[in-house]
Amino acid sequence: MFHETSNPLSIVRRIVEPWHDSLKDPLRAQEQVLLELNKGYRKTRHGRGFAARDVKSFVDFRDRFPILDYQKLTPFLAQIHAGDYKSILPEPLECWVMTRGSTGPAKILPATRRHLGQIFTCGPRALVNHALRKRDLDLVIGNLLNLNFPSIVHATLKGRKKMTYGYSSGTYARLNPVLGRVGLIPRQEDIDVLGPGIARSDWAKRFELVYNRAQGQNVTATIGVAPIILAFARYLTRKHGVKPKDLWNFKALFCTSVKKIPFRYAPILRYYFGEIPVVEIYSAAEGVFAQQLDDMPYVSPNYDNYLFEVDTGKETKMLHELKRGEWGKLIVSTRIFPRYNIGDLIEAEGKNYFRVIGRDNRWTLTEHMLYRLIFRWFL
Repeated sequence: MFHETSNPLSIVRRIVEPWHDSLKDPLRAQEQVLLELNKGYRKTRHGRGFAARDVKSFVDFRDRFPILDYQKLTPFLAQIHAGDYKSILPEPLECWVMTRGSTGPAKILPATRRHLGQIFTCGPRALVNHALRKRDLDLVIGNLLNLNFPSIVHATLKGRKKMTYGYSSGTYARLNPVLGRVGLIPRQEDIDVLGPGIARSDWAKRFELVYNRAQGQNVTATIGVAPIILAFARYLTRKHGVKPKDLWNFKALFCTSVKKIPFRYAPILRYYFGEIPVVEIYSAAEGVFAQQLDDMPYVSPNYDNYLFEVDTGKETKMLHELKRGEWGKLIVSTRIFPRYNIGDLIEAEGKNYFRVIGRDNRWTLTEHMLYRLIFRWFL
């Protein structure tokens, strides 16, 4: 949270400049991130077990640390829940967060202070970068519609202390509700009061709350899951006979959590919200990894905060080493986990532009192979 007396322009530039610099020299940025992340890994038993102290390069890191997935993390998560965070976390637990489970069972993940710091640094970048590109600071002094999932869903015991946790998007919104003069309408606490459900009736209650609280307010954008943003627009049209563009002066939409946002979702969202930019963000409970840099319909990685590798099936390469057309399984290293297979497939489009193909499953692979065959045929 920033003080009202701060210079808005200087604030927003500090948010995006490290990202822009990292895109100019991703090798240098990734080398610095590796050294910084490894300082944390050396504090954990997992890191010490794989000789983290001897890591000096990408090759060292790749040779020593195994790739983890959620199943392999399960024993560590049990130890963290029992109070033993040093098994794999470099610092104490701040909270637990959960995924939506849209492609399988919901995952429960730990969050630490520095991990949250990464998210709160990278989370606003799409909005800030867009505001600077369009020279429209109304985006950073207006309000955002809060269409997030609830942040309180379950409760767990940590020793004698009761801890509540919920969906990652709502949790992050509750912990970091404002950027400069930008605020959320309604507050995440008011969303949580309506309960933890995510059935259609539960969303109807949330959408009605958003509609009532935002009446007459200066709303300039919303950030969130693309299908939920679309569902809100359809709810207003069906329930109240109005579209969001009839009520508020949107400058842009910032959408995440699904593939093909520029092609599949942008056209229908513009029908409801107006002829405005629809900006893609690639984020998950594990972090905010990339966002759209310009008008190109791709995302560019946050090389200055996370370490990115790709398993191409033939070899494992650093993400920035991929040539245009190369693709594979994305492996991310963050403040909480080293070399985590996040379960997504990513393809290089050249010049630090990337396309998230989708989840790593048979259907996505089949769809992508057909797309490549057709694309090459017409070339």
